[in-house]
Amino acid sequence: MIQKARFIKSAANYGDCIVSEFPQIAVVGKSNVGKSSFINSITGSTKLARTSKDPGRTRLINYFLIDEKFLLTDLPGYGYAKVSQTEKQKWANLIETYLEKEPMLTHVFFLVDARHNPTADDLIMYDYLFHCNIPYTIIATKSDKIPKSKLINHKKNLASILKVGVDNIIAVSSVTGQGKDETTARIDQIIENTQIIKED
Repeated sequence: MIQKARFIKSAANYGDCIVSEFPQIAVVGKSNVGKSSFINSITGSTKLARTSKDPGRTRLINYFLIDEKFLLTDLPGYGYAKVSQTEKQKWANLIETYLEKEPMLTHVFFLVDARHNPTADDLIMYDYLFHCNIPYTIIATKSDKIPKSKLINHKKNLASILKVGVDNIIAVSSVTGQGKDETTARIDQIIENTQIIKED
């Protein structure tokens, strides 16, 4: 369980990114998938990441230091329709440069809406993570909006489309807290594995 989390800084471009020895876990997803709510839920804070009813608020890379052990990085949401193509490209370049160049990136939490099939932008992100060999876990958000009896079928559908095992999908809800323990257990596993690799 996460005990302490604090905001460190924001970066508008890769040159502003933090240089640190802390391992980094990035959070990626489309602009209305609930990234900020997910971060607040797993850290037990209602105000750590800024939430809004209007999508597209995260336009920078936001860094949060967790338990003095690792950095959680909230990347700009993609696929927001109400911005210019130039702005979209700027966000895409920032995301891509970070994912490609950040040496301390150890894992990605890839957020998708549990209620729907992945969007075209989601599939582009999936292909990017797969081809760049970046370890990731799929986080299915807003799972409280699906009847429990149907949730497993939704997970199986996502697993089939994204070509992963059902066990690599964690269904979460920032409303009910569903998936919080499973997510923090995955984080512990990621950080532990990172430390073993460094020691080797």
